[in-house]
Amino acid sequence: MDAPRATAPRRLFRAALRTAIVVLATIVVVAAAWFTYLRFRDRAQTDRTTARFEPPVWAGQNVPGACSGGFYARGATGIVLTIVAHCAEPGTTLKTAAGEVIGTFGPRAQLTECPTDRFCAPSDFLALELADRWIPWGHLDMVDLGAGGYRTLAPGTRALACGDIHVGDRVEVDGREHYRTGSVTAVAPYQYASDTMFPCMAVADIETVVGDSGGAVLVDGQPAGVVSRSLGGRMGFTPLAEGLENLGLELCTTPNCD
Repeated sequence: MDAPRATAPRRLFRAALRTAIVVLATIVVVAAAWFTYLRFRDRAQTDRTTARFEPPVWAGQNVPGACSGGFYARGATGIVLTIVAHCAEPGTTLKTAAGEVIGTFGPRAQLTECPTDRFCAPSDFLALELADRWIPWGHLDMVDLGAGGYRTLAPGTRALACGDIHVGDRVEVDGREHYRTGSVTAVAPYQYASDTMFPCMAVADIETVVGDSGGAVLVDGQPAGVVSRSLGGRMGFTPLAEGLENLGLELCTTPNCD
């Protein structure tokens, strides 16, 4: 006797089950591939090729309690490290978890010509005047790009200004100790109604998230700016030269900034 033929609902159920199995298998394969990609990408971004100094070079790296460090400079009273303005409070002291003083924050870069009730700045940083214990003497002309290696600024290197940055220029950054590269995609004023107004902000096709703020940005290998904003998930940075001039700072381009 022939076996009874499957009813229409049963055939539909079997077809749906086969489809679900195929879809689930595809999801598993895609997820595994994505996980593998992320694992190797993170290794490429974070595997250091150089040792850290003691005290560490914080230019380009995380500073305990103050986002990412930018560049070393000399101020009127000592050596400073640029720190993004929205990660620090002027006049306060930064300390380690053990209570050791790292340094004191100075004023933010600020423009006097600004609409009423707004804050305007040439660059998004202030200066952290470092306690001597945390000054990496002999390495003040360096930027630590983690997996990208150390970059040493040649004596007399000039910080880039807004007019020196152009669409298509190569960009490097190591915020959160994730080394990334990309290109400048736009350079324009930043004038959001509820935020600091910047006459110039460059945008790069580099993913950025919380924690990247303040990181040293190199453009075509030159000191160019600090990470300032996330614009649609892409990195926005403000130029370095205008901020240094505004705060009366001189970029360190020799080992002891002399």
